[in-house]
Amino acid sequence: MPTPVVVVHGGVRVSAPRREDPAADEEAVNKLRWIAQSAYRAMEAGGSALDAVELAVRLMEDDPRFNAGYGSALNLLGEVEVDASIMDGYRMRAGAVGGVKGVRHAVSLARAIMERTPHVLLVGEGARDFARKLGLGGNEDLVYETRVEYRRRMLEALKSGRGPERLKSLLDLLPLYGVADTVGAVAVDSEGRLAAATSTGGLTLKLPGRVGDSAIIGAGTYASRAAACSGTGIGEAAMLVLGAYRVVKEVEEGKSPQEAVEDVLLEIHKTTGYAFGFISVGADGGIGVAQTGYGLFWAASGGGWVDGGVKKERPKGLLVT
Repeated sequence: MPTPVVVVHGGVRVSAPRREDPAADEEAVNKLRWIAQSAYRAMEAGGSALDAVELAVRLMEDDPRFNAGYGSALNLLGEVEVDASIMDGYRMRAGAVGGVKGVRHAVSLARAIMERTPHVLLVGEGARDFARKLGLGGNEDLVYETRVEYRRRMLEALKSGRGPERLKSLLDLLPLYGVADTVGAVAVDSEGRLAAATSTGGLTLKLPGRVGDSAIIGAGTYASRAAACSGTGIGEAAMLVLGAYRVVKEVEEGKSPQEAVEDVLLEIHKTTGYAFGFISVGADGGIGVAQTGYGLFWAASGGGWVDGGVKKERPKGLLVT
């Protein structure tokens, strides 16, 4: 019999903390533990792995400490545009949404796209209209005051000359970002069904219309009958190497979820230079949690246990210049 388990992440710190230690944020870690337990109990009550990951991500989309739903990062114009995806590994089906405004629970919209349309991905106003028709939002105010302050500080850095001239070098301002980033969840239920889900507000000061890995099946989210994976970090990095798909593929080829996430993270860092983080779970309930930055917020729950914290260790073999 499979060992049911839920693993969640609340984002990875992709740059060195300027002052605070990510591990000191006990409130965020405790909230993730509670979310993992809540999602696991949903499976105990008869829900599927798919139900569990949707619930876990919805709970994080409601919490402004995380960069998803209410409390999402603001783009160059000060607007919130969210991305999300969900995948059912048992049936090999997926749904995703990109660059949509006014939708707090983007993960539920992604699931609706998967279950109620012949498509995988809807973006922009088309996705927003679909959400309105289903009563899944479309007109919600997702702006959180702390995110307004983050954006203001970053704009000041640019105007003062401390920022880069080229837009792609906005990544040089990563030290100004908040601790938490993209959120996600993976799960395996008692019947061995696997699922993954991811949701984000993206990068602060991103160009309007930018869509990251959280909306791209295979980049930030993937699941099969062997494993499930969700990622967090600079989305373009995972998109360039299809990170989540590669984690699952390595598990299918015989590696443990932990070995797989570490291998792919090393490849992402070698290829792009960007920090990233992954969580994964296998069909047997084994889990993988790893990152190449400065701290990944995570938690997991199974039968009678819960674990979690800020993963600060990096995979062996990581070369940081």
